[in-house]
Amino acid sequence: MTLIDVAIIGGGASGATTGFHLANKNKHVYILEKNTSPVERICGGGMSAAVQNWFPFKLMPIVDEVITNVEFSWKNTDKVIAELSGSSPFWIVKRERLDSFLLDQAVNAGCNLLTPFNVVNIEKSSNIWQITSLDGRQIEAKAVVIADGSQSPWPKTFNLGPKKQKFASTFSGRIQRKGNLRSETARFEFGLVNNGFAWAFPLSNEVSIGMGTFLDNKNSIPVNEILKSFLPDLGFAPSEVIGQEKKLRIWNGHSNLNGDGILLVGDAASLCDPFLAEGLRPALMSGFEAAKSLIYWLEGNNNSLDEYTKQMKINWGNSMAWGKRIAQVFYRFPKVGYQLGVKRPTAPERIAQILSGQMSYEDIAKRVIKRLLLQTSTS
Repeated sequence: MTLIDVAIIGGGASGATTGFHLANKNKHVYILEKNTSPVERICGGGMSAAVQNWFPFKLMPIVDEVITNVEFSWKNTDKVIAELSGSSPFWIVKRERLDSFLLDQAVNAGCNLLTPFNVVNIEKSSNIWQITSLDGRQIEAKAVVIADGSQSPWPKTFNLGPKKQKFASTFSGRIQRKGNLRSETARFEFGLVNNGFAWAFPLSNEVSIGMGTFLDNKNSIPVNEILKSFLPDLGFAPSEVIGQEKKLRIWNGHSNLNGDGILLVGDAASLCDPFLAEGLRPALMSGFEAAKSLIYWLEGNNNSLDEYTKQMKINWGNSMAWGKRIAQVFYRFPKVGYQLGVKRPTAPERIAQILSGQMSYEDIAKRVIKRLLLQTSTS
């Protein structure tokens, strides 16, 4: 059996990004994907254009919509519009299209794709990882990347990621027409979703509709009730939405994302933003950083993969830890949060900068939290 450099479990956005960068540096890489054909992955699909910095090829061909305005509302009223300026606007993509595009880039760079390969066992013996599929096939690798999403069983198996897992409850759907939603405009609705928000993002000839609650609410979201309140303002009927509910892991900002020859990327690493639910930017970031760390490690320049966790904490985790603190205050006092966190004159610009990747939660958190706590304590 041939020993390869890296086996990547999952061929989604983060796994394909990792695979591309490794193969591009002539590493022997296999992506192990359980699905034989592209799976429709309904999600918001929003990401900062700054993700382009992690790829030598253009992503624009798969971008459905470039967002130049963000509209905020409180129970469909009291609307605020923020302009996205600068060189890093907000992009909307179809997740399945992004995944397929990145997977093709990885394969073209020399990455091997095995499908269907449904991983049922991962174990290490004498510094060699053995990955076994449901049908008994085996792959041996020097390192393993776990990239099989929020429902992955492997982080718990290898004691990686948060010890006490936190989840966002979400619903994502699509409507096959544009309705009243203006082109190049993303809508964020607060007040209708307990401990969260709803959104509407334009696609080429469709609209992405979703909602989420981000304080680890054990109860399911009353999806139909919220759709009945949210959609008429956009010119839609609830019956037009085709979608699904799911749970997303949320990173606490300081958990270990790697072990000895193994690391987590994307949703398997619990990288979802705990305030605005952004998941694609950290997924692509983690794929890039994972590949960089693995290349140094494979070439003997590092004795461990600890640099990966370190870089993710610096580049994403610190901001997410502050984002979690903002969410805990904002979503518990949403009306006050909307007045002080969205309607404040400088707030829309700050939120726009966060969405475009130009600013982190850490940059604004202390002022925002102090303001919210002072207001709620006197009201």
